[in-house]
Amino acid sequence: MNFRPRAKEAPEINLIPFIDVLLVVLIFLMLTTTYSKFTEMQLKLPVADTEAQRDHPKEIIVSVAADGRFMVNREAVNGRSPEAVAAALKDISRGSRDHVVIISADATATHQSVITVMEAARRSGLQQVTFATQSSGQAGAR
Repeated sequence: MNFRPRAKEAPEINLIPFIDVLLVVLIFLMLTTTYSKFTEMQLKLPVADTEAQRDHPKEIIVSVAADGRFMVNREAVNGRSPEAVAAALKDISRGSRDHVVIISADATATHQSVITVMEAARRSGLQQVTFATQSSGQAGAR
């Protein structure tokens, strides 16, 4: 009978099997995970044919310069307020509500300038508003 206290060995934790198991779980998760982007709204974007040029008399083209100046059908608008643009739109539309407002804004024009044109169209009773763009091939040719 040996009643002497024995020297207790410190417990040893071997980390290599633990790391192996974690790597297997990581590989399993990488292989089974699908990387897809979920959105809350499914949108179908409009398609435009830029080659077909239209010339309709019921179009009102509003140009917005980079510095915030406006032109309605190539005539400068005095002022930069929605009221000034709305007055110019009313003069051209002559009270008719079936005109289409085409906003042709400079790429560096402020967002507020475009919103000003949209507000002016609403105030003048014009409900059809669209935006003019150019294809990327035409943009590179400039």
